[in-house]
Amino acid sequence: MKPCPVCGRALPEINRYCTHCGAGVEPDTIRSAIPTPPGSAKEQLNLNILYGMVMVLMVSLLMPPWESPPSQPPVFLGFHFILSPPQPDAIISRLLLTIELTTTAIAGLYLSFLFRSR
Repeated sequence: MKPCPVCGRALPEINRYCTHCGAGVEPDTIRSAIPTPPGSAKEQLNLNILYGMVMVLMVSLLMPPWESPPSQPPVFLGFHFILSPPQPDAIISRLLLTIELTTTAIAGLYLSFLFRSR
């Protein structure tokens, strides 16, 4: 049995961490001899890409995809400002807006991970 260096609780020899407080109980020489795996350094997402993603999401909300009124066959009317629809009865296409926002968010997160700083 060996004592925990933090709380003093007796631990079996095979334990590397204290079961009571969670402190490491290996000697520093053994711990420093263990190689650290590559990529274990602290990595941060690329914030510039994340800021760009947020800006694109805001523009997407201000200029949503419009479609024809429910009384007419569905036709894509393009991207117009939210306060100026292309036709008086035009509606925002919720399906296209959802696809646009989801794709932008996934692409932004993927690119910020891909170009992360190491």
